[in-house]
Amino acid sequence: MSGDVVSIENYTPQMKHSKECDVAIVGAGPVGLFAVFQAGLLGLKCILVDALDRPGGQCAELYPEKPIYDIPAYPVISGQELTDKLLEQIKPFDPEFLYSQQVAKLVKRTDGRFELTTSQGAVIRAHTVFIAAGAGSFVPRKPKIADIEAFEETSFFYAVRNREIFVDRNLVVFGGGDSALDWTLDLLPDVNSITLVHRRDKFRASPASVEAVRKAVAEDRLQLVFGQLDGLHGKSGNLEKITVKTNEGRLEAIKADRALAFFGLNIELGPIAKWGLNLDSKLIAVDTEKFETSTPGIFAIGDINWYPGKLKLILSGFHECALAAQAAFKIARPDEKLVFRYTTSSSDLHEKLGVA
Repeated sequence: MSGDVVSIENYTPQMKHSKECDVAIVGAGPVGLFAVFQAGLLGLKCILVDALDRPGGQCAELYPEKPIYDIPAYPVISGQELTDKLLEQIKPFDPEFLYSQQVAKLVKRTDGRFELTTSQGAVIRAHTVFIAAGAGSFVPRKPKIADIEAFEETSFFYAVRNREIFVDRNLVVFGGGDSALDWTLDLLPDVNSITLVHRRDKFRASPASVEAVRKAVAEDRLQLVFGQLDGLHGKSGNLEKITVKTNEGRLEAIKADRALAFFGLNIELGPIAKWGLNLDSKLIAVDTEKFETSTPGIFAIGDINWYPGKLKLILSGFHECALAAQAAFKIARPDEKLVFRYTTSSSDLHEKLGVA
């Protein structure tokens, strides 16, 4: 192995607090969520890690309202509706979610388990790993502003990880999509002042959110500026004001000590590229029996994998989940016999699903 996947011989386990599970799932999109269901039917506990601040992956983040027509039994369903249905389906299995973080390091322990360390320092010990990262990790698209790094994660943010840091502050929110408008409306009652900045008077958000924003502007509870970020001003990473170049060409200074930017996302393979797995054009090569990678115990499901005849469809990913879960059971429960059961007739599965 190479990269950040360290071989058993080269790794000495460290005594540190960790979360324990059977399957660590990298990615909480539709395929990652359905993997929880398939693993749960077999009695396997899952922990999911996602770079986004919510489940649903590309479906929920990029096109929550966009109709999808090729999900079995649903003539039409939106990305957000599909996410909500999958969350409802896996609720009996009580998975744990770690949002707004990436798996920065992956090592194999002397006991055969994998240890994953996230960008926020969380440690997961798992018998198996499912990579369900879609096209890769979604990372924030950053504006090209001088000295922006000095303010990032101190007073200028790309996601809300702790809403308390915005309470009683002068907040500026950039963006015109669902994330920008949802957080503007959600934080509106808690801040001292709030300004929403978007490049034009047209939004890419749900009609209800757009209507609520316009209502808040009409009631003078929210300031709306059409223009683009020009500069950040302050000391030691602490914002004091933000300048915006309006669509009329003038510079407007806005008092601000906190800012949230939702300029969209870039898709990158991220740390996964360093895990020593066989890659094919930034995709992970797998077998077609159980969708295992070149590293035993690590599986790749969904759009992130490649094999002859691969189709990048959600339903293909669902199929891959089922076979990968069967293989994961044999690793996590080597002394137990795997008995295949149907959910329609198995009393054991009915009990797990809470429908007995």
